[in-house]
Amino acid sequence: MHVTLVHVHVVPDHIDDFIAATQANHAASIREPGNLRFDVLQSPEDPGYFVLYEAWRDAQDIAAHKETGHYKTWRDTVADWMAEPRQGIPYTGLYPEFDAS
Repeated sequence: MHVTLVHVHVVPDHIDDFIAATQANHAASIREPGNLRFDVLQSPEDPGYFVLYEAWRDAQDIAAHKETGHYKTWRDTVADWMAEPRQGIPYTGLYPEFDAS
């Protein structure tokens, strides 16, 4: 299982816009065949700070996700709303165990 934690800091004027754009990306992403989980988290202490928790079966599924129209639309739509560049940190998921076969 391949997991990415994407840290996003959004400028205050675009928090609601970011949430709407991310909801559309989330709804399409969870329908992708290689997606295992796609959580959108918002900090209660700083409403402009988000973490996207993405879990995929394998690296090919991540690459395919980045070629989808919904991802590209999200990426381009939210780019100017960032207080700083988003940061994706990859992890290898250990538990729960996942059978890739």
